[in-house]
Amino acid sequence: MHFPKSRKKEDGLRIMEKNKKATAPLDKRGKRINSNRRRHRGRLISIGYLLPSAVGLLLFFVLPFLIVVYYSVIDNPISNQFVFLDNFVMVFQNAAFRQAAQNTFTFSISAVPLAVVLSLFLAMMLESRIPFKSQFRTFFLSPMMVPIASVVLIWQVLFHFNGMINELRAVFDLDKIDWLNSAYAQVVIVILFLWKNLGYNMILFMAALSSIPKDILEVAILESATPFQIFFHIKLRYISSTILFVTIMSLINSFKVFREIYLLKGDYPYDTMYMLQHFMNNTFSRLDYQKMSAAAIMMAIVMVIIIGILFLTENYFGKDVEG
Repeated sequence: MHFPKSRKKEDGLRIMEKNKKATAPLDKRGKRINSNRRRHRGRLISIGYLLPSAVGLLLFFVLPFLIVVYYSVIDNPISNQFVFLDNFVMVFQNAAFRQAAQNTFTFSISAVPLAVVLSLFLAMMLESRIPFKSQFRTFFLSPMMVPIASVVLIWQVLFHFNGMINELRAVFDLDKIDWLNSAYAQVVIVILFLWKNLGYNMILFMAALSSIPKDILEVAILESATPFQIFFHIKLRYISSTILFVTIMSLINSFKVFREIYLLKGDYPYDTMYMLQHFMNNTFSRLDYQKMSAAAIMMAIVMVIIIGILFLTENYFGKDVEG
């Protein structure tokens, strides 16, 4: 049988490479020196790629967090007297902090579940055949393209005492409501939060739903499974990791709602709109680093506990899918 010259050349090079490896000297552990050099070189290259990110993480995240921990256990940056938990006790007894924590908890516990459930509902609606699907998608994605200042301006036009909502109420002979200075203030912020975040969450859920194996859904339909059974026993299991991610992102975004409230009402809004970020910002403006650091540590501990519970929950319900 006749082989082409190119193939003979490749076979010859392969044999030479194999002989070269076989004749390579061994180190004290019996391993080839050439393979050790390549492995060592690969490690150096990996370290070179990771080093800038590691240095940035150390300088801009780890080191500032350690400074915050240090400030939380001293009386002031001048005398540097160690007071241990006194700052935490002082912050916890502060009426403004308790009110901010209560408002933040109330807002998060209402806005985050609504953001997850509604965005999943919208994603499932867009999966089905409904009219005006593209317009419907554009309506919920448009807040992602609008600057936050413009969004706040829209909300001021809508919910001002002389705004469009009250003008619409006047048509039905209803009294005007000062939405941003009443018990309805947090409801307005929840609606703003949902409108701004539903589009992003909806896209994530649409991607997760489209990745569910079609053969499993077809088998469930052939086995006469109802839509509710398919949703709760198949779809929810397969998108559990996405639900976890959306929940964590919504929780983080709920702590960032300070921007919208600050642009709407400034440093000291109505009582139900006074969040933990307001407390942090006002404490920082007074240069009370100890109180601010203690509050930040307490908030970080609560966040870690909540996210840990979410991870454990997702691991429990999604373990049979992930294997």
